Amino acid sequence: MNSKKTDYKSVMDRKGEIIKAASGLDYNQFEFSGIGFDYEGMMEKAGYSLEEAIKIQSQTNVGNTPMIEPDNINLLVKKLSKSGYGAKILIKDEAANPSGSFKDRRASISVYHAKKLGYEGVIAATSGNYGAAVASQANKKGLKCIIVQETYDSRGFGQPEIVEKGRACEAYGAEVHQLTVGPELFYVFLLLLEETGYFNASLYTPFGVAGIETLGYEVAMDVKTKYGKFPEVVVITHAGGGNVTGTNRGLLKAGANDTKIIAASVDLTGLHMASDLDFNRKSFTTGHTGFGFPFATWPDRVDVPRNAARALRYMDRYVTVTQGEVFYATEMLAQLEGIERGPAGNCSLAAAVSIAQEMPDDNIIVVQETEYTGAGKHPTAQLTFAKKQGVEIYRGDPSENIPGRRIVIPEHPSQIRVKEVDLDRIRKSYVRNTFKNYNIKPQDLTEQDIDFLSEETNTNINYVKKLLKEFKN
Repeated sequence: MNSKKTDYKSVMDRKGEIIKAASGLDYNQFEFSGIGFDYEGMMEKAGYSLEEAIKIQSQTNVGNTPMIEPDNINLLVKKLSKSGYGAKILIKDEAANPSGSFKDRRASISVYHAKKLGYEGVIAATSGNYGAAVASQANKKGLKCIIVQETYDSRGFGQPEIVEKGRACEAYGAEVHQLTVGPELFYVFLLLLEETGYFNASLYTPFGVAGIETLGYEVAMDVKTKYGKFPEVVVITHAGGGNVTGTNRGLLKAGANDTKIIAASVDLTGLHMASDLDFNRKSFTTGHTGFGFPFATWPDRVDVPRNAARALRYMDRYVTVTQGEVFYATEMLAQLEGIERGPAGNCSLAAAVSIAQEMPDDNIIVVQETEYTGAGKHPTAQLTFAKKQGVEIYRGDPSENIPGRRIVIPEHPSQIRVKEVDLDRIRKSYVRNTFKNYNIKPQDLTEQDIDFLSEETNTNINYVKKLLKEFKN
């Protein structure tokens, strides 16, 4: 019988030991003396090689998904572009994975590792596709599975996409704990880890990120095999950072060193993801700025000591699109290509339609993933729910979109236009958060600290030193 105190404060006070026991990994071995840690050392020692990941995934039918050329969308993009422009769009169809999304890739490695270490079951805290992926992969390995979801606001209303994903988890036989928005999610998650002794199948471990590397590798090799070159651009929907991180690492391992990574998020600026009031005033549960900005500016806000998903290291450009533009892209894919897919991948599709018009017509731009769709994910369900929450919906100029108040669906595809995110501002926020979270001043950073920050911000030592001078003043 567990005699430990189970009140909120007591559980939070021992979260470190709970997480350590549930991961089979001592993160302290990778820590530097200052603010940084040995990221590559962690990925090499604690993760899996690309070859190992491919072999593991092949055992459960994960990966080797089709690369689709959407001919009708490409014709449309050509018509919208000036002469000589309009890059070819390709779509990696990750909905072909067992549970219908790229999350099967990260779940497959985590569940394999849990089985290897002798855990009886796995637990994941997620409101998204990852829960279904973990449950699906756990079945293949004969492990039990618990999924903890943040599902409802205080009135008991559940966002339809989250409810849909909860049904998917239950269909795979998982035990699903559905909670209201707030701090209880992490508390219940920790309690369950301690009570069951299950493995923490976190989204943010080296195991999960290693699983996504196979996706980046496949994207590179699919394009190289058919077109004789690597893609010029890969557009990746960005939320917690694992997708950007793992895909780019896989591209690099394939030799696609010059391929540019563009992260794309749905603009939900002004909505707080932990707010009971805002929780149901968003029509997207992932791939939005409510996760994209915070995780880019401080990735270690997760359920493991060090997040293996570090998107700022791997993005060359960051753009946003509006909710209405993503709904439009979803219908575009369905009605022009006969392919109905969920909203997350269509965030990057909407961005690609705009970005392709900036690129020469002999270039290739890859939309790196799709996801399954279902009753709760469909635009009809999302827009109906939004109306019930008092959100205004109409056709018009998407620049009039106001997150949580107004969804404006384009009247014409030419109105789909990405909005740039200032990466320098994101980098400055990251460095500022370093001072705050480590209670350290700019002048106290060591050369090793500065080198670490240059890697974290995807810049160089001179850039970081210049920033530090600004902060000192």
